Amino acid sequence: MDNDSKSGNKQVKSQVIDLKRPANSSRISNMAELGHMTPDELTARKIINASMPNKEVLNTFREIRTQLVKMSKGGNFVVMVTSLTAKAGNSFIATNLGAVLALDKTKTALLIDCNLYDSSLSSLLDVEPDYGLTDYLAEEHLDINDIIYATGIPRLRVIPAGTHVEVGAEYFSSERMKQFVGDLKERYPDRFIILDVPPIGLWAEARILTAFSDFCVLVVPYGKVSEGQLVSAVEAIGKEKLAGLIFNN
Repeated sequence: MDNDSKSGNKQVKSQVIDLKRPANSSRISNMAELGHMTPDELTARKIINASMPNKEVLNTFREIRTQLVKMSKGGNFVVMVTSLTAKAGNSFIATNLGAVLALDKTKTALLIDCNLYDSSLSSLLDVEPDYGLTDYLAEEHLDINDIIYATGIPRLRVIPAGTHVEVGAEYFSSERMKQFVGDLKERYPDRFIILDVPPIGLWAEARILTAFSDFCVLVVPYGKVSEGQLVSAVEAIGKEKLAGLIFNN
């Protein structure tokens, strides 16, 4: 244990997670956490938590969790969170979907930052990550273990975007990306995977990543898009994968 941990420092430390062994509920519930953000810190970052004063928001995300789990018939899933426009709040929704899924002590959640144009999930870490998703896709010597980091939220892990951000569409359409997502889902049946992706109305990456997702959540900035934009986005996702719309103000 390092000196910060001994002194009770609440800062989050990065941690590589072993993906080589199948997980089970008892192992998940006892998974080591190197630091926790306090409820006040979580609330200040607009991340839901069981102690937050605004129970209406907390219960809204709990209801979204319930609906997604119901759609997956109790199994784990890969859900893509996208939006119609930039700055619509899909990273906020993706982060809080991860947080609400991780509130269940028998489950874990993994946030993957696929938004190479406006990446933000590394803010959940207190260190600059060495590697991320695009590094793994570009450099075959890297292992999945090298890019997963612990956060200050129990049972929530993050894969940051990485340093190779110039050709996202080519990375995401690769066979390595397909294998990567499949491995993550199959190795850990108790883990929910959330992809935070660029706006589907602006970038090809969102359309590509739809193929790797079980469900898609579309974030709609309230009062800022037309009906035509909404219809086009739904058609691009496909009604069979659209879990629902979240209007965000």
